[in-house]
Amino acid sequence: MSKLVIVESPAKAKTIKKYLGRGYDVVASVGHVRDLPKSKMGIDIENNFEPQYINIKGKGPLIKELKKAAAKSDKVYLATDPDREGEAISWHLAYILGLDLKDENRVTFNEITKTGVKSGMSHPRAINIDLVDAQQARRVLDRLVGYKLSPFLWKKIKPGLSAGRVQSVAVRLIVDREAEIKAFVPKEYWSIDAVFHKEGNPKTFSAKLHSKNGEKLEIVNKEQSDQILADLDGASYIVGDVKKGTRQKSPSAPFTTSTMQQEASRKLGFQAYRTMKAAQELYEGVTVEGLGAVGLITYMRTDSTRISDEAKQAAAEFITSRYGEKYLPEKPRVYKSKSSSQDGHEAIRPTMPNVVPQDIKASLTSDQYKLYKLVWERFIASQMANAILDTVSADINAKEYTFKASGYTVRFPGYTVLYEESKDEETEKQGSLPDLKKQDPVQLDSLSGNQHFTQPPARYTEASLIKSLEELGIGRPSTYAPTITTIVMRNYVERDNKQLKPTFLGEVTTQLMKDHFSNIVDVDFTANMEEDLDEIEEGKHPWKDTIVNFYGGFEKNLEKAEKAMEGQRIHIPDEPTDEVCEKCGKPMVIKMGRFGKFMACSGYPDCKNTKKIVVTTPGICPTCGGKILQKKSAKGKIYYGCEHNPECGFMSWDEPVKDVCPKCGKTMFKKKGKSGKIYCATENCGYVKGKEE
Repeated sequence: MSKLVIVESPAKAKTIKKYLGRGYDVVASVGHVRDLPKSKMGIDIENNFEPQYINIKGKGPLIKELKKAAAKSDKVYLATDPDREGEAISWHLAYILGLDLKDENRVTFNEITKTGVKSGMSHPRAINIDLVDAQQARRVLDRLVGYKLSPFLWKKIKPGLSAGRVQSVAVRLIVDREAEIKAFVPKEYWSIDAVFHKEGNPKTFSAKLHSKNGEKLEIVNKEQSDQILADLDGASYIVGDVKKGTRQKSPSAPFTTSTMQQEASRKLGFQAYRTMKAAQELYEGVTVEGLGAVGLITYMRTDSTRISDEAKQAAAEFITSRYGEKYLPEKPRVYKSKSSSQDGHEAIRPTMPNVVPQDIKASLTSDQYKLYKLVWERFIASQMANAILDTVSADINAKEYTFKASGYTVRFPGYTVLYEESKDEETEKQGSLPDLKKQDPVQLDSLSGNQHFTQPPARYTEASLIKSLEELGIGRPSTYAPTITTIVMRNYVERDNKQLKPTFLGEVTTQLMKDHFSNIVDVDFTANMEEDLDEIEEGKHPWKDTIVNFYGGFEKNLEKAEKAMEGQRIHIPDEPTDEVCEKCGKPMVIKMGRFGKFMACSGYPDCKNTKKIVVTTPGICPTCGGKILQKKSAKGKIYYGCEHNPECGFMSWDEPVKDVCPKCGKTMFKKKGKSGKIYCATENCGYVKGKEE
């Protein structure tokens, strides 16, 4: 008889089977096999909140196959993912298969490699009921909120709405940020900017006016700016104090789930769900030429920055062979995880640091390659030496005024030869300064007063929202991607390029929640609930106590809200447009349906005319001369196609711009991604803006 190993996904099963070989059958449960029913709440509130699990519809044949495989095996191992949800799936599998919960049949793999699989199989344990209970508590809490609160929203706002613990707080953050932006009153200020060069050296450098008679200047209007420019007319400029120093830059820690999602958003333009899909594939295993089926990264749901000694050693050997010993720090780096981190797994890292992304590019999809390259570079850089910068700052004096100039040169690049972290808001870049000495005269090339206005806080992007959710303790690594996907799909929030903007529906729903269910959308309350779930995982108190403590106040708030809003309904106005209905002549409006926004006649129900929303771009089709329309693929990705498709056939993932090609006169396109280059898509033209022909 053989041993049976049950995992979640077929891809993972294939990879693990390769390492276990003969004597083992490896099968996939394809996710959960039991859950709360979809058609009803499935929680017996009167019976101490007992969940009423059922076999998931459609999983009957699979469950029968699993039972048959288990019956003919002399040992069953449950090898689902190493987190709360994975533990719960194993618990449900044990129930269905009639396994003893005290039996040591639970194995976990932090990485799907030969070493990782062998290590996991050699350390079986019993199912961790505390982990299961923490997952049950989360599931029951979310079901109670969803099933009790959603019908209230249907009655008071519109049918089809839903509420959730984490999603409601995420929407509130976005709504509150929008309110800050709307309430923001910009303040005017001016800067005096100069460009200098040193005699005999044509290289210019910039400086900003800093002070007058040693006191820092604040210039608030044009009159002040003009007066200063008049004062400086004909002035001589002399170098004052020059300060030179050395600064070291340290690499960022290896990725956690949150930082990986943030960086993939900034650097790759990936939405969180896209990042996690590629990461799951890289963890579970892909077929690589010369290596076979192999997991390329460690487990991708983690809040720890810890790295194993073996991985540090492997990284050090690679860095030494590729870059030399001077690129290694004096001793291996240790990164501290946050105090709230569960530290259950290592940071996300390549399983084999010597597998260079470029060498396996042909074996990976585009998304897999981009994400693997990002994870690999971040990890290798995290184990490299600091960058060393020579810094210099100089005062430039003219009459009673002092300008400040600063810059740096790289003495030793260290980890920056490979990777540098992106930021949500890029700081002003500094260049190098010429060799300046005190009392050196410098020549003024230009002097200008420039008007500025203080800026409101930026709207959230996926990256900055994930960062805030993590910092506030809202949700956990596994929840960020589905939370953002949910609030966009349900039209509480919409994407405006990379920014997240609340819809009117999101604003109205959030206000209703603030008025009647303040704790559900309260940041501190939700963060404390996450801490309660962590304590359940640690075995500190029974999970049902958390549910009882929450539900009493929640039920009272629901009753109060029902009474307070009896007979009331909040009207969500349709979005007006400039278009006129071709059937009856009344204005068309934008409505929200099950499948997104559409255009409808305002004369409904007398006129039932509807049509898709058409977004026209400034471009003209380079193939047939028709209009280019913005469209969405089946997976929700924006692309651009000719109005005469499918007859014409022209489409592009890159956005058309109003510029026309100086070579052939056709529409130009802006490349997606970091390069943002503007190019001509016409066959055999090849023009790229900014490059010589």
